[in-house]
Amino acid sequence: MEVLEEPIRQEAMVLCCICGIAIEPNPANMCVGCLRTQIDITEGIPKQATIQFCRGCERYLQPPAEWIHATLESRELLTLCLKKLKGLNRVKLIDAGFVWTEPHSMRLKVKLTVQAEVIGGAVLQQVFIVEYSVNHHMCDDCHRTEAKDYWRAVVQVRQRATNKKTFYYLEQLMLKYKAHEQTLGIKPIHEGLDFFYANEAAARKLVDFLSSVVPCRYDHSKRLISHDIHSNIYNYKFTFSVEIVPISRESLVCLPKKLSHQLGGINSICLVYKITNSIHLIDVSTGQIAEVNAVVYWRHAFNSICDPKQLVEYTVMDIEPINIKDRRFFPGQGAISNKHVIADVWLVKSCDLGINDNLIHTRTHLGHILKPGDTALGYALNDSNINNDNFENLNKDLVPDVILAKKNYAQDRVARRKMRAWKLKHMITDVDNMSADNDYCEFLEDLEEDTEMRQNINIFRDRKKIIPVDSNELSDPNCPQITLEEMLDDLAIDDVEVPQIFDTDY
Repeated sequence: MEVLEEPIRQEAMVLCCICGIAIEPNPANMCVGCLRTQIDITEGIPKQATIQFCRGCERYLQPPAEWIHATLESRELLTLCLKKLKGLNRVKLIDAGFVWTEPHSMRLKVKLTVQAEVIGGAVLQQVFIVEYSVNHHMCDDCHRTEAKDYWRAVVQVRQRATNKKTFYYLEQLMLKYKAHEQTLGIKPIHEGLDFFYANEAAARKLVDFLSSVVPCRYDHSKRLISHDIHSNIYNYKFTFSVEIVPISRESLVCLPKKLSHQLGGINSICLVYKITNSIHLIDVSTGQIAEVNAVVYWRHAFNSICDPKQLVEYTVMDIEPINIKDRRFFPGQGAISNKHVIADVWLVKSCDLGINDNLIHTRTHLGHILKPGDTALGYALNDSNINNDNFENLNKDLVPDVILAKKNYAQDRVARRKMRAWKLKHMITDVDNMSADNDYCEFLEDLEEDTEMRQNINIFRDRKKIIPVDSNELSDPNCPQITLEEMLDDLAIDDVEVPQIFDTDY
């Protein structure tokens, strides 16, 4: 039986009503070229527009009154440009992107692809370019800055201490976590810093940040600047006064008797070995540790009886670790540190070495890093004039003659400063006076010696001190062959990890 093949269907062709070429039938009966000449789906969309840019803060105006940060050819800037176009909602946006322009031309070009339904339901797609002119316009915040009436809130940070290492540490924390982005100005004054902000919310955000990183307390107040009785609008200036505890790292404190019982019977004379959002104390004779937060501190306020500026250098003549079975424990005792080793140590002042043979015996928590011949910094309580009510109530027979605070890694600080191949970023540009400051040099030494403290800070490579990082520099005979490991070895810091250094310049 013969199978009949189905006939091949041929699409009917019609002639374009304008140019007469054969096309497939469509609702408009026109070819694509003629359809584009007759109908423009982008007729209601402007091909030129203007956006406002503030040169002071480098922000763009997003109507009606919001200023946003956006980099060139970023998604945020593209969104801002599309919002400036009127009539874009009448078509369907398929694609949008920037066309490259000279960065200094103050022109932005955006290439758009849109679709729309035309005569009889036919869908037409069209590509066009919109050119934006970038006009300079000063925002309200920059205008108030130029008028010298810019700030609406100020945060006054104060600490009544003998050194400024706490503020150097706060500066690095603010730089790492970008807590200074909304700051209008920073003014260093006696015993602290002033941070100026444009509104109360930004200032309160800084206060919350300070409360989370250092033990402190704050008060706030407001002052009426102007009042519009018709619209009932009030303008205030807000002031936040933040007071940091007047105790720094490596300070020696004498606790009140009531507080020492609350902390697990810790000895009244304690050493501050670390400060975070709490004060970390250690009893150098037993290794017992305790934490005092800001609330507990201001309830039982106590001051330091010796500050780091009173440290005296001692030479270790002999040291003997104490076994756990020989240490004294009692019921209800607080936590014992596992990082420190309690040891008996015999010392002599470095200035009296070879002159005075009388050894000083004391107990220390640095038995894991000290060995005979090392130098350590400590407080000579028998030679100090201490005016403290809590200290006067103690039994003087139980007060040690010397309390060691830390190991002295390098005696020649000038050589140590020259070997330092890294640096820190600063919010205040007065780096020359800062580098000559003794407190800042001690802060850098603490960073080299303390791993936990260094984890919270971004460290940058110092390009002025060349360190070989690849094979090309290693093959250069004029390049000084210095590495971070060699630098720490030269400083005799053998038990400290190498700091993580960012290779990015600032």
